[in-house]
Amino acid sequence: MFRKLTTGALALATAAIMQTAPVAAEEVLYVPSLSYRTGPFAANGTPIANGFADYMNMLNERDGGIGGLKVVVEECETGYNAQKGVECYEATKGNGALVYNPYSTGITLQLIPKAPVDKIPVLSMGYGLSAAAIGEKFPWTFNFPATYWDQMSSIISYIDSQEGGIAGKKIGFIYLDVGYGKEPIPLLDQLAEEMGFTVVKFPVGVKEMQNQSSHWLNVRKERPDWMIMWGWGAMNATAIKEAAKIRYPMDHFIGNWWSGANVDVEPAGAAAKGYTAANMALAGTDMPAMQDILKYVVDAGKSQVGDRSEVGKVLYNRGVLNAMVVAEAIRIAQANTGKAAITGADMRDALEQMDLTAERLTELGFPNFTAPMKATCENHGSGGAIFLHQWDGEKWVTISDLIPPMTDKVRAMLEEAADKYIADKPGWETQDCK
Repeated sequence: MFRKLTTGALALATAAIMQTAPVAAEEVLYVPSLSYRTGPFAANGTPIANGFADYMNMLNERDGGIGGLKVVVEECETGYNAQKGVECYEATKGNGALVYNPYSTGITLQLIPKAPVDKIPVLSMGYGLSAAAIGEKFPWTFNFPATYWDQMSSIISYIDSQEGGIAGKKIGFIYLDVGYGKEPIPLLDQLAEEMGFTVVKFPVGVKEMQNQSSHWLNVRKERPDWMIMWGWGAMNATAIKEAAKIRYPMDHFIGNWWSGANVDVEPAGAAAKGYTAANMALAGTDMPAMQDILKYVVDAGKSQVGDRSEVGKVLYNRGVLNAMVVAEAIRIAQANTGKAAITGADMRDALEQMDLTAERLTELGFPNFTAPMKATCENHGSGGAIFLHQWDGEKWVTISDLIPPMTDKVRAMLEEAADKYIADKPGWETQDCK
């Protein structure tokens, strides 16, 4: 399996997964990266992995690391396969791993039970198990800036505001027919019942991602007022092309934040104009920290980015955001413990204290990059607001203010789902937040 080691200067190595060399935890800050540069979702996984590694490498080059220790980012190729993800986890956890960022709901679901046993937190930023936002029941898992349920509620809130009331409307939901795509359905169904709209579901199998003609013929037949997409990989671009073929109004077609990247719209060309999607971080390179990534890493030839123009695109910046949050947690843990070499348990405590205010984001070189994030013992999902951006044919343009989730509706459902998850798991570790 492919892996990458970055310790200030970038070195590449190819090794079998079980041949990963132990890394001395007292000498470095070791952060495994469960990446997928191969497989059906490689076009999405590659820029995320690049952004994550480049930000950490920038800190090594510019600052000498964090707290005087270099950050080691070691990639392990999962191919977006849950079993390979578990193999990567088992092969790297003994190297002093501080946190895992699975970038796959399937892998996340496999790692959640392992986290409290191995004392290494799981950070599934904006994906994974929505119920894990309940910190009392999931002390070792975090999914801020928002859960899938939060995000879905914000999208429904936006549609409600655009329509002057969503009651009586028909919402089409097209989704990848795996755990990730199905994750928000309970919340969507509940909101439909409470708010008086109907939902028509269009599941897309992994083998059907690039062959959706029949799905969109059904969309044309059903004539939903709005379409929401929970897609990934080739599914997204294919769906946008098929929507254009049936002349579905693109400004009424909203993807979640894994269905709103450059790779999703560029293949459709002009036909994608007007397509809208949620997002958690701004695109572009205008921010000081992004300029430092270009200066210290990309232009210095220490990045795997093939083309400088890839820096600043949606998924690259999402990888940067993830790395920035991890780096901030490391700083908090170091301040808490008074030591540079921290542990996974120290990271857990730090993630629970995460408080990325607008002022702190500016200090880090990311003004207005993302909505403020604040975790607590009770809330590991932050319940953050999202914004929508729209493709104008050439670039993504932000079209909304921050849209908060329907916390009053979502929180109770998350608590119920969390209780259900742990009900058949005797001995499950919880925590008292009172």
